Amino acid sequence: MEFRDYYKTLGVARDASADDIRKAYRKLARKYHPDVNTGAESEAKFKDVNEAYEVLKDPERRAAYDQLGQEPPSSGRYRPPPDWDGAYQFTGGEFPEGEVFSDFFENLFRRGERSGARMGAGRGTDSHARIEIDIEDAYRGATRILSLRAPVVGPTGEMRLEERNISVRIPKGVRAGQHIRLPGQGTPSFGEGPAGDLFLEVTFAPHPIYSADGRDLYVELPIAPWESALGQKVVMPTPGGKVDLKIPKNARSGQKLRLKGKGLPGTPPGDVYATLKIVNPRVSSDEARALFEKMAKTMPFDPRAGMGG
Repeated sequence: MEFRDYYKTLGVARDASADDIRKAYRKLARKYHPDVNTGAESEAKFKDVNEAYEVLKDPERRAAYDQLGQEPPSSGRYRPPPDWDGAYQFTGGEFPEGEVFSDFFENLFRRGERSGARMGAGRGTDSHARIEIDIEDAYRGATRILSLRAPVVGPTGEMRLEERNISVRIPKGVRAGQHIRLPGQGTPSFGEGPAGDLFLEVTFAPHPIYSADGRDLYVELPIAPWESALGQKVVMPTPGGKVDLKIPKNARSGQKLRLKGKGLPGTPPGDVYATLKIVNPRVSSDEARALFEKMAKTMPFDPRAGMGG
């Protein structure tokens, strides 16, 4: 995605006060408003100005945006620092109805704030963050310590980030995209009311073997040529333990086998889908070479027969 320099868009310094930002926005909004300026680029600039103001007028979004730093010198496809949004706590925010923002804004801010709850009377707002877990954690359940950077107002009214650690219990069978609710761990009330809740969106860390879709798991399973031809039973590891899998006779690469109920726990549990991949051994001895030569003579097999010609 393309990096957006919101300070440059409004023409203010990075240490500009909230009042300076508001004045700059009003000036530019009047200049590029479609009712006033009918130029070809006025509408796009008006949208850019509105987007920049949506970020910089809000102390939490501005504090988070400042953590990204400035655009790198080699301007290209921008990627935020790893786990940037996973370690940042957003309170519930609302946006102008029907407003369309850039991909930069959507990816960095809208995801966590889209479902923000409104603040009730005397109650702190709900907060949203993400937590990354291993697929194995979803099989067994686990406890994790999550570090969050939450914006707080300092003694002189400035906004700063304060880190805190929270113990999180990962429930057995949780799916990617689900939310874990931590009562009272959200934003404190400005009065004497209770704090809001913290909602953690669950994501799975990249796994070297498995990929998840809901409660189902997908894996590419290597098998030997003889296991494919003879239909042997193989032992296949899963995050929940080893299982026996019967390979059908004359199985082919790309064929998909289903292990019912061996996916993520739940009601009902998910399945594991194993896509077969036939792997040939290296011919590293005279005996192995002789065996393959014998197969070539005794098995009239042409893998290219269906290509014609």
